[in-house]
Amino acid sequence: MAPMKTSLLAAAALPLLTLSTPLPALAQMAPAEVERLRDAALKDDIAWDIAEGLTTEIGPRLAGTEAEARARQWAVAKLKSLGFQNVRIEEFTMPTWVRGEEHAEIVGRFAQPMHVAALGESGATPPEGITAEVVGFESVDALRAAPAGSLKGKIAFISHDMKPTQDGSGYGFAGPARWVGPSIAAEKGAVAAVIRSVGTDYHRNPHTGGTNWAEGVKPIPAGALSLPDAENLARMLERGGPITMKLVLTPKWIGEQTSGNVVAEVPGTDPDAGVVAIGGHLDSWDLATGAFDNAAGVAITAAAAKRIMEAGPPRRTIRLIWFGAEEVGVLGGSAYFERHKNDGGVVFVSESDFGADRIWKMDCTMAETAKAICDRVAGYVAPLGIMKGRDPAGAGADLGAWARAGTAAIDLNQDGTRYFAFHHTPDDTLDKIDREQLRQNVAAWTAMLAVVANAPEAIGPVKREAAQ
Repeated sequence: MAPMKTSLLAAAALPLLTLSTPLPALAQMAPAEVERLRDAALKDDIAWDIAEGLTTEIGPRLAGTEAEARARQWAVAKLKSLGFQNVRIEEFTMPTWVRGEEHAEIVGRFAQPMHVAALGESGATPPEGITAEVVGFESVDALRAAPAGSLKGKIAFISHDMKPTQDGSGYGFAGPARWVGPSIAAEKGAVAAVIRSVGTDYHRNPHTGGTNWAEGVKPIPAGALSLPDAENLARMLERGGPITMKLVLTPKWIGEQTSGNVVAEVPGTDPDAGVVAIGGHLDSWDLATGAFDNAAGVAITAAAAKRIMEAGPPRRTIRLIWFGAEEVGVLGGSAYFERHKNDGGVVFVSESDFGADRIWKMDCTMAETAKAICDRVAGYVAPLGIMKGRDPAGAGADLGAWARAGTAAIDLNQDGTRYFAFHHTPDDTLDKIDREQLRQNVAAWTAMLAVVANAPEAIGPVKREAAQ
């Protein structure tokens, strides 16, 4: 994809500012002041610096491992160096799964190697692997329809047809192959399951990601094949006759380990106005350095919060949270919600966790008395090419529990056309981040925070059936 051309720079008459330029306080939230903050962010390098540092100095950050622990310490040092206050780690423990050996090949008829990655929480084969006939299913629904016991001693292969979309809606269609497919296969008697990776690329890169086991179901070995290998396997099965696979997956559980959420703040001037909670997740899967998912998200939100901090204290405290253990079950988000849901401070939530490509739509959910905030934000982000949507704001995986409980939220929706080409693969590396699109994200987040953190309206609970 070609870099985004920032039309705002050519169209806007306002001068651009750098971080070295003194910026006015936003007590009155004057439109020109918000615009200057937004436009200055179009030259932002803070987000790139954070994403580059995290992916270079830490790399993959699987939840519960030593690498995730190093990431937390790195995050504390980085956030303190950027000037954030009240920087701390809120730890929790979690059962931890780690990857082992991974190998798949077709043996006998049509013999050839295949590229596979174990799914999170996969069971393990014996060290020597298992060899069994493959039974193919075009969808999870087709697998569900298979008779009980019909897969005894077989390897289930689950396919689907995921297409790239701007809004990422293809994930909801294809995701069940990973989320529940292996568990259903186990219930039908399968000794293992392989799926077509939940992704849209055609590199020989399998996509990992967590799978879920129904209560009482013993986990079986479960892996994802790269798209070219999955399609090759489907063609083999179309030719009729038995197809046999040898599969070696040797992940293991290493017991309870420590994860944690890194929290930092831009203190506000009005403690009664509430807290604006934002962030992304610090952990990543272990196949790559987690640039799109989600070094970009923590970088974007931190860069925007720093720009507000540089402008002077906002009315509301901005609380930046870099969540742990999102990839393996939103454990950090759940831990934070359970720990703080009764504090009474958080009045607004928003998360960045969908890569680094340009934001194209804003969805906003506010109480009727605060709906003018949505309109003001929409006006400030429109010059960045961002439309106002009509969907309820869900606030992402880690902060979604707050939105579901009635907390006001805004979603700044990124273009997901490229996202599932890199998501959970060895290709999720820094070179996939386009600097200009990253800056557009920071500009949008800066404008949004400038409005929300300084809004004179009270931000109260909302009825979730009503989106603004």
